Amino acid sequence: MSVVIALTKREGAMVLYIPLLRSCTSLRPLMQIHGHLLATGHHRNALAATKLVEMYTKFGRIDTARLVFDTFPGPPDHFMWGVLIKCYTWSRLFFEAISLYHDMRSRRVNLNRFVFPPVLGACSGPSDVQMGRRVHGDVIKTGFEFDSVIETALLHMYGGGGYLESAYRVFDGMSERDVVSWGSMISSCVRGGRVEEGLKLFSCMRSENVEPDTVTMLSLTQACADLGLLRQAKSVHGNIVRREVEISGSLENSLITMYSKCEGFDIAEKIFFRGASRRDVVSWTTMISCYNQQSRFREALDLYVEMRKAEVKPNQVTMAAVLHSSAQSGCLREGKSMHGFLIRADMDSGSNLIATGLIDLYSRCGDLEYCLQVFENASEKTLVSWNSLIAAYARNGASAEAVTLFVEMRSEGLLPDSFSLVSLLSACGRINSSHLGCQIHGHVVKTGYVGNEFVQNALVDMYCKCGFPDTARDIFDVIRDKRVVAWNTMMGGLAQNGNSVEAIALFDRMYTGGLEMDELTFLSVIQACSHLGYLEKARWIHHKLIVNGLRGDTFVETSVADMYVKCGDIQTAKTVFDNMMERNVASYAVMIAGYGLHSRVSDAISIFSQMMSSGVRPNKVVFMSILNACSHAGCLKEGQYYFDLMRWDFGIEPELDHYTCLIDLLSRSGLLDKAYGVIKSMPMEADASTYAAFLNGCRIHRRSTDVIDVIEREIPNLEPSSSGYYVLLSNIFAEEGNWNEFLKVRSKMKDMGLKKAPGYSTIEMKNRVYRFSVGDKSHS
Repeated sequence: MSVVIALTKREGAMVLYIPLLRSCTSLRPLMQIHGHLLATGHHRNALAATKLVEMYTKFGRIDTARLVFDTFPGPPDHFMWGVLIKCYTWSRLFFEAISLYHDMRSRRVNLNRFVFPPVLGACSGPSDVQMGRRVHGDVIKTGFEFDSVIETALLHMYGGGGYLESAYRVFDGMSERDVVSWGSMISSCVRGGRVEEGLKLFSCMRSENVEPDTVTMLSLTQACADLGLLRQAKSVHGNIVRREVEISGSLENSLITMYSKCEGFDIAEKIFFRGASRRDVVSWTTMISCYNQQSRFREALDLYVEMRKAEVKPNQVTMAAVLHSSAQSGCLREGKSMHGFLIRADMDSGSNLIATGLIDLYSRCGDLEYCLQVFENASEKTLVSWNSLIAAYARNGASAEAVTLFVEMRSEGLLPDSFSLVSLLSACGRINSSHLGCQIHGHVVKTGYVGNEFVQNALVDMYCKCGFPDTARDIFDVIRDKRVVAWNTMMGGLAQNGNSVEAIALFDRMYTGGLEMDELTFLSVIQACSHLGYLEKARWIHHKLIVNGLRGDTFVETSVADMYVKCGDIQTAKTVFDNMMERNVASYAVMIAGYGLHSRVSDAISIFSQMMSSGVRPNKVVFMSILNACSHAGCLKEGQYYFDLMRWDFGIEPELDHYTCLIDLLSRSGLLDKAYGVIKSMPMEADASTYAAFLNGCRIHRRSTDVIDVIEREIPNLEPSSSGYYVLLSNIFAEEGNWNEFLKVRSKMKDMGLKKAPGYSTIEMKNRVYRFSVGDKSHS
């Protein structure tokens, strides 16, 4: 310090002070030098004051930097103004930077080329571009419009604000374009959603022999990720390798994300596992997120374990990703363990990001009380956290509570977004509440979300689930740009409401229009075809499914097999089943049920044995199918065997449907007393279908037991509006010749206003569907 004191007496003292200020690595030595400047009077030097402003900002003390500026003895020169504006922009205090520029102009300080880049940087937001245009006018007035640094700043401002045409005008007017200006223009196109233009600009850049840098390649990898084109992704990666662009950690992470979104996940994995030396918390988090995007949640959790073994400390983004993995994979124990880690590591579990992940996790457990507790403990209740909580309640069937939360959210002054409305509409569909759904529909119209595609799809889905397919169709018809989700929702809704012919017609419209189709499209039309039993249409749909490259998915293949079963072609169903690459319990259940419907009980038993040999554990649906098969074939011994196998070997407690099947089997076999004994000993109350199975046995064996009187008294309490059971009862008396009882039943039907519903059938001929009833001559 003695050397400094000696030098302060000389005119060239700044030669020492400036390097000393630059060399400061912390706030303390900076303040010591500042104190010495004040003591010696050198704080009046504009160069020293400017450097102090810059250094205080570097250490996060923008308030002290402003104090140095405001207390400068003389009027600050244009250089000092420019540095403070730059410091505000660095600190992302854009409003203050723009205000300072206004102040500078009002004091008529000369504008130099160093002032414009930072103030243009502060005008990069969409709402600030108009101010940026005025600054652009000042640039032209002062004659700096051809300065390369200012031109690049203008590019960044217009591009960042979404004004791409203005950015192009600046770019096209540049006399010389370097890698920074090219990179800025490419980045603007990608951020603005014009990714293909960004790739074309890269081709032009290469043709002008401008070598790309890391920033440019980051924009290009993002462009390829947005387009999802693997060939383009490989081309960009090849350019990085050939041109020896430095692969930073951020570029490597961007490459991983790019390949993950371009169906090149195996390449993404190779890049990650080869780059061990560059792996930091961001790299690990990127890879975990990519596993999540691929729905490979278990592998995401395994990678998190490897990350902890590598002694890399996770951050909040990492924990949010693995909480999502736990929730989606059903690994709730692991998720709760991670919650414990958050608490032990003193990581802010009340942050919005973490709270949202925890709410999602506990909602999958059905623990809504804990979801609410996490929400209440959140440091800030944002729209995202409100949406998560509302979705949690809606997902768990607590729709009334979800609506109450929505009202509470509105009372807090938060406006709902599309996610809020979609969650509420989904809740209404689940509980079949069209009244509440209509109210929310009105709110959608009032708040201007009626044109939002996600909300429109949710409205279609809600009205379909509430049994109003015509209203759903009206909404569907006014959707302008119908994506595959809208078509699938409408088609599935029609099929679920029994409007299968209309669902198939909608599929035909999609096909003739050359529209995109996915697995859900085919699943919806397969469901419709199954309802109607259209074999020729089923074959055509199966062919189109293969042509669209959707063959191989176990769920889809199982649905195709089920479709053939219900269309009467059990042999083709078996062929589809045999050709499956992987079979699950549903696949076996479909074939067992199919053989049962076709009275081929030995084949059903063979499939059951095949399933057992393959190691697939049967569930209650499989046992329902095998019991039905035995019942239709009258195989009493086998049926009782599988009923006992389900209970005692697999520990599956029979439900009412299983008991009904056993009762049907016993009744068909003439063991009516035993069947009624099962009814009385069941751990649950019999329903109308249970009594119908028993009555059907009475009809087959022409026996009207004393029990029938009891059943006749029970039926009105079970299904008072159904005529089917009374018709069955009257038929029993008619076949016995007991006409008095027959007339009593028919008289009761008349008094109750019940009529025998006419039976209808459909038939497909020459690609047209005909519907007819008994004695119908309209098609003759």
